[in-house]
Amino acid sequence: MEQVGSRARAPLIRHIPLLLILAAAVAGYFTLGDVLSFETLRANREALLAFRDAHFAGLVLAFMAVYVVIVAFSLPGGAVASVTGGFLFGLILGTAVNVTAASIGAIAIFMAARWGLGRTLAARMDASEGTLKKFKEGLHEHELSVLFLIRLVPVVPFFVANLLPALVGVRFINYALTTVLGIIPGALVYTWIGVGLGQVFDRGESPDLSLLWEPHVIGPLLGLSILAALPILWKVIRRRKGD
Repeated sequence: MEQVGSRARAPLIRHIPLLLILAAAVAGYFTLGDVLSFETLRANREALLAFRDAHFAGLVLAFMAVYVVIVAFSLPGGAVASVTGGFLFGLILGTAVNVTAASIGAIAIFMAARWGLGRTLAARMDASEGTLKKFKEGLHEHELSVLFLIRLVPVVPFFVANLLPALVGVRFINYALTTVLGIIPGALVYTWIGVGLGQVFDRGESPDLSLLWEPHVIGPLLGLSILAALPILWKVIRRRKGD
């Protein structure tokens, strides 16, 4: 009886990390929206810069820890954190810090989802027939291209790009690789905005994130998306010619 009880509890235990993440995300949505904001950064600007000058390494580690938590628990403030990285650490180091922290957080939420709900869904997809099975086979055939696409296309929310791959059973190494490389272009843009944030605050303004949709910014991102999609399009064309 004890073994049966342990087996019954095991699947439930696997869902706890993802449930905690979802609960934190909901709570954060209603409680942290005004805290993790540009107004908070503006109000604490001088204190942050003074702390950076006195304890540079400590601030880098603290910033990364906060950023990892924001991403791992899908809390509001991801864009603010990315811009803050540029404001505090400059373009090169800021981008490196942003990409590292965001990647760690994304991998954490991937593992939580994969360990629980993702394992269950992947097993069902493996045992399924018909459309669902064809979907998984097609996904695995073009896994790298699809994962790069969901990272590069600006309309895909970051938390969706973190959760969805875990739920459809993609390979961890492919997820990690495309996460680290795929978020670099967007991280560069956000960090670059942060580099000039001091001047924006001096003018009494707030950062204009609509810059992301300017042609000279969105164009290269869409170009990279098209490059990521080319292997898929090429295989589709070859199959049609073969038919």
